[in-house]
This record gives sequence, C-alpha cells and structure tokens, in this order.
Amino acid sequence: MGNRAANLQLALDMMEASPHIGVKARSSMYLTQPWGKVNQADFLNQVTWIETDLRPRELLENLQEIEIKMGRQSFEKWGPRIIDLDIILYGNEIIKETDLIIPHPYAQQRLFVLIPLQEINPEIIFSDSGMSIREVLIRVLGREEKQIIKRID
Repeated sequence: MGNRAANLQLALDMMEASPHIGVKARSSMYLTQPWGKVNQADFLNQVTWIETDLRPRELLENLQEIEIKMGRQSFEKWGPRIIDLDIILYGNEIIKETDLIIPHPYAQQRLFVLIPLQEINPEIIFSDSGMSIREVLIRVLGREEKQIIKRID
C-alpha cells in the first residue's frame, strides 16, 4: 500500500488541484486497527473539510477519479487499498441511494471518523440522527472500548 502518509497527502493535493474543491481544514492523521477484515496493516485515517460547488454525486465521481489515478483497484470489502476517499457529510443533506449514502452509514460507529471530525469541527450535528458529534462520541466510547486510535503528529 506504499507510504500511507504520502498517499493521504497526494489525495489532498489532487483534491486541491480541482477547481471545484477547496480544502478548508484537515485533521491530524490517526492510526487505527483495521475495521471489518482485521488481518491487514493498521489504517491511517484523516478527515478533510472541503468546500465545493459540486453536487454530492459529482463529488463522489471526482473522488473516485482520484482513487483510480492513485492506483486503487477493485478490492474485497474492507480489504487493503492504497486510498479510500469517503463523503462523511454534505452539509445537512440526507441521501440514500444504492452507491451514495450521506451521512456515511458507519460514520457514527467509527472512532477513526469521529475523533478527527471533532478535531476539525466540534459543532457538527448529524442530520440523520440529530445528535451532536460530542453525543455520538460519548455513546461510541461507552460501547466500543476495543477501538484503538492513536494520533500521529
């Protein structure tokens, strides 16, 4: 999977090169245990807050193009990959399509999403549950003690 930190930076650079995407903030990088398929290297995660004039479907297609340019290939569910760019939130929109669900369906279960998300915007309210990020974090921390997350500086 190469240098994971360099992969995250390259994906960010490619997003910023788009005339339709502006990076507003980015979190620290976090090392976490794999989710789903656990027999693989730890994940390196980062959350980026962007501004865009693209609609959600167009943004998804743009991010998928970046993944392909970086060498991402078809993979097994939750298996190793060079990069994985997800849309966690898109304003207050709620979208439920076959291949596009916003807010991301697992965002409120994963510390590797919640902790970096809170780092860049502690005021977030999840539009589908109405819960603040703080409320969600308290709930997840109470039941997911096995999720290990380590900030990388």
